[in-house]
Amino acid sequence: MLSVGDRAPDFVAVTTDGRTLRLSSLRGKTVVLYFFRRAFTRNCVRETRGFRDNYPELQALGAEVVGVSCDDHATQCRFAEEEQASFPMIADADRRISKSYRTFFSLLPGVSHRVTYVIDPEGIIEGVFNHEFAVLKHLDEVVGFVRKRAAPEQA
Repeated sequence: MLSVGDRAPDFVAVTTDGRTLRLSSLRGKTVVLYFFRRAFTRNCVRETRGFRDNYPELQALGAEVVGVSCDDHATQCRFAEEEQASFPMIADADRRISKSYRTFFSLLPGVSHRVTYVIDPEGIIEGVFNHEFAVLKHLDEVVGFVRKRAAPEQA
């Protein structure tokens, strides 16, 4: 995994809605970049639904959410549609992004560790969350971190 204080590696990828996303194009916003194991698996469904349900609040706090898994593009598109994800989702089938963020799980090919990076508006990682199985705790910690980070700005 990368660490707090590391520069977030830039990448360019096609999202499930067909747009090209360059991470650095989100500079000026906080980015919640979450890596999940596989589309349509129980905990990954729960995690994606949690980010979906919290997305309006996260946006109001100045954050953008981006979901990434090692699934192929067609699978990720079906997953995003079925889960009604209104934020960008990326299929990292070649594992390029997962490897650059050190989330690729080498013991299970095609799977990423459940890691979320909170990236500050300058592109520096300011939060790292890794809970392989405690999905709700993982989500609560990420959302709480973004809330706390945004609190001084809203005062």
